[in-house]
Amino acid sequence: MNKLMQQLIKSCKLTSELIDKQQLTSLTIKEKLQLQAHKAMCKTCTAYESQSKVLDGLIQKWFKDKSEKLSEHKKAAIIDQIKKV
Repeated sequence: MNKLMQQLIKSCKLTSELIDKQQLTSLTIKEKLQLQAHKAMCKTCTAYESQSKVLDGLIQKWFKDKSEKLSEHKKAAIIDQIKKV
């Protein structure tokens, strides 16, 4: 039983990495199968995937909203400061 728990925990770590990876790039067929198989038996990783998607969406919206509120003058000033570095 202890060995099974160690394998499951290790598998959860790998699954969370696949969940994060899929939001940045495409997974291979093997990775997709591993992800789906693990999520079929693990409610924790399924919940992590759901929460991760929500957080990513909120962060993207927050940055989009912030960038739309900057005036063109402020944007130009930021670009000038970056160029000076």
